[in-house]
Amino acid sequence: MEAWQPSELELDRRLQRRRASRRSVLVALVSTVAFAAVAAWLVVSSPDWESVRNTFFNLEIAKDSFPKILEGLWLNIRVLFFATIVVAVVATLLATMRSLRGPVFFPLRALATGYTDLFRGLPVLIVLYLVGFGIPGLNTEVRIPVAVLGTIAISLCYSAYVAEVLRAGMEAVHPSQRIAARSLGLSHAQTLRMVVIPQALRKVVPALMNDFVSMQKDVGLISVLGAVDAVRAAQIVQQQTYNFTPYVVAGLLFVAMSFPMIRLTDAVSARMAKREQQGGTV
Repeated sequence: MEAWQPSELELDRRLQRRRASRRSVLVALVSTVAFAAVAAWLVVSSPDWESVRNTFFNLEIAKDSFPKILEGLWLNIRVLFFATIVVAVVATLLATMRSLRGPVFFPLRALATGYTDLFRGLPVLIVLYLVGFGIPGLNTEVRIPVAVLGTIAISLCYSAYVAEVLRAGMEAVHPSQRIAARSLGLSHAQTLRMVVIPQALRKVVPALMNDFVSMQKDVGLISVLGAVDAVRAAQIVQQQTYNFTPYVVAGLLFVAMSFPMIRLTDAVSARMAKREQQGGTV
């Protein structure tokens, strides 16, 4: 039996699509380069460009401040690591509590609802102040590391955001899945763990990854508590040199830290969209 081969018409269509794709890429590349060139010319030709360049893009100061800012970034990475673990656990518990049925579980549902409403409404900066200066005030004899307080504050805020994303994914699972699992003899907890939550995670992976990207940026706010992270290290150098280049260096480091996750989020979203389109093709 001969293997299937595409027809001449199909081969011609594929060739036309490849040509159109190459043409689109070329047009996009040319237009991007032209726009970048015009934008760069407008900035460079500004009357005070030299002053701005020396204030924000001084290569010597950038080179000198880079090691200190990079050392501070390591603190941000540690806070992000532990905050991610705490957020994953607490958000899952909150989403599960809000999904409980029956009047007996009303106190748990009310507690989870109040928590998510409160910390989704409070700005992260205010939570950092309340946690960073409020908790140590309860017992001034015990010294709590600033990084720990920052981790707690970030975790409190993002647990509320992630819990709502998880809850939306759990509610998007068709009720027949729960009914089928219970009819097989699974308990409510087993149904959530083995049937509902795995399907919910697949539905909300892009949203969860976007929340993680946002948390990567917001860990820089722990500098307001006095932690010598990347932002605080940049501020120290700026106060010594009266130059804002260290802030640019810190910003670029945060972009470099977030870039892999941003690209991964786009790739996962595109893959899931492609899979859904293929599944809907008749």
